[in-house]
Amino acid sequence: MTYPILSDASKEVARAYGVLAPSGYASRWTFYIGADGRILDIDKKVSAASHGRDIVAKLTQLTS
Repeated sequence: MTYPILSDASKEVARAYGVLAPSGYASRWTFYIGADGRILDIDKKVSAASHGRDIVAKLTQLTS
């Protein structure tokens, strides 16, 4: 991918985005954030089996 992907070892961002579960693990959500910093979409049903394809489809949709 030609854009940054976040690694959140401190869980600070997960807390800020409201996805940190009581177990201490972050929910597997993908946030699509525009160049202006606004959240364009949130995928709350991430499937490991299809997530790469899902990301490509969503980015294609968002940039069309």
